Amino acid sequence: MGSNPIYKDTAKSFGQAMIQSGCSLVYGGGNIGLMGVIADEVMQSGGKVIGVIPDFLMKREVGHTGLSQLEIVSSMHERKKRMADLSDAFVALPGGWGTLDELAEILTWKQLGLINKPIGLLNVNSFFSPLYQQMEKMVEDGFLRQDHLDSFVVEKIPQNLLARLGAPTV
Repeated sequence: MGSNPIYKDTAKSFGQAMIQSGCSLVYGGGNIGLMGVIADEVMQSGGKVIGVIPDFLMKREVGHTGLSQLEIVSSMHERKKRMADLSDAFVALPGGWGTLDELAEILTWKQLGLINKPIGLLNVNSFFSPLYQQMEKMVEDGFLRQDHLDSFVVEKIPQNLLARLGAPTV
């Protein structure tokens, strides 16, 4: 959940913003961390939540069993592909290695033209600011094109991020 309560509070706000916009949640299917908080918030408000979890994580009892739908797949690669197929947009919230892994992969897929869906960072407490500065350095030093850096949205407020990603307002 992170050491600062702002992360959990913002995750709850993000879940509420999703409900207000009529969005469903597709995520990794866990019952822990900020994504578990968002899933709970969406479910408690009557929204739809689809989880996709590999069987080895389900066996570790980290699968969220209170979702609208939970798909169990055989690998992390299959999980990412299935979530990408089910999603209309992608949002990264503060997190650890898994967040960085999934963010880098989806940005790479977009750069390569494998997907053409909006991507956003919820920059709570300026969490992603150093990473974004690194990406600017990648552009400056010729490792990344500016249009690829410009291909995703960074916002601090959940409602603003969803609006910029094209979520409808209900």
